[in-house]
Amino acid sequence: MYPAGTRIELFSTMDDQQGVEKGIKGTVTFVDDIGTVHMKWDNGRGLGLIPGEDNFKVLSHPQEEIKESEEHSKEQSQGMGGISL
Repeated sequence: MYPAGTRIELFSTMDDQQGVEKGIKGTVTFVDDIGTVHMKWDNGRGLGLIPGEDNFKVLSHPQEEIKESEEHSKEQSQGMGGISL
């Protein structure tokens, strides 16, 4: 559900003492065997999320970012007379 590279926005955690404030965004690094979603937050902190306990939303998955990048590259190449670089 949360592959590495997934972007997440945090709404709240059970443990607000870790220096990760609500509204911050981050990237999933991995999910461990017990289901903790380990994060690298944009402020440099690392705090794992527990689905069902912590409140967050998925902003994008890695495949979506790759697709957007490919579409952007296609638009650029078409803007150059259809020449592929």
